Amino acid sequence: MTTIRIAAAAAHFGRDLDFDLARIAKLIDDARKEGAGLLVLPDAALGGYLADLRHPDPEALPPALKPDDPVILQVARLAAELVVCVGYCEDGGDERYNAAVCVSGDGVLGRHRKVHLPAGEVAAYSPGERFDAFETPVGRIGMLIDYDKTFPESARSLALDGAEILACLSAWPTSITNRAPRMAQDRQAKLFDLYDQARAAENQVVLASSNQTGAMGGMRFLGQAKVVGPGGDILARTWAKAGLAVAELDVPAEVDRARRILRHLGERRPAAYREATS
Repeated sequence: MTTIRIAAAAAHFGRDLDFDLARIAKLIDDARKEGAGLLVLPDAALGGYLADLRHPDPEALPPALKPDDPVILQVARLAAELVVCVGYCEDGGDERYNAAVCVSGDGVLGRHRKVHLPAGEVAAYSPGERFDAFETPVGRIGMLIDYDKTFPESARSLALDGAEILACLSAWPTSITNRAPRMAQDRQAKLFDLYDQARAAENQVVLASSNQTGAMGGMRFLGQAKVVGPGGDILARTWAKAGLAVAELDVPAEVDRARRILRHLGERRPAAYREATS
């Protein structure tokens, strides 16, 4: 049996790294009590997200951490036998990246720098350059950071690299320009679910989607953490509240079942697709 329990977190994080580490420790403990083998924490769980996505204040950006910062190593120690994906601001020397790292007690398993930056993030971060899947004790995983999942090519690249689980880490807010009176009616709430389900179904993979909750500056985050099966069905979710969405499944078996008749990756016709001109 290769059945595992996958947990995706909805929680609030801010600039205080001690607070963030304490919350991460609690979420890891909660996931462990649920019997989870994989925990996906939100984007910017270490240091918080931008307070203003339209005009980010260069003096109020999240703390930038080196890839081997003791804070990241502390998350690995807390993870122990679990596989944990967590988002942070990476100090790349002359550049900063919206980044994610996947760790266990054995150390770093994989990394990702957000490739697709919305307009406001361009002023705070540099874009990453690639999507790579990697092996973990719970299977082959690929990571996406919020806006990455808006682009089908992102998840498809990871699926073609053998990922059967997509960890989607987000700090996804409600609409900035046209906020609905109720979060459930917000345009971004609907898109967040739509992208999660579409990326899982079109690639026939399992997707664990985490997100921040609460508010920072003028940003109000959606929550809506979930685990999605390879048919696009939501197996567990938190809605807007903080907590863990936990689902148990045999990932290889579910992926094989989804691909039994229709194999989207194998039935592609690349020669028929238009290539980008810029």
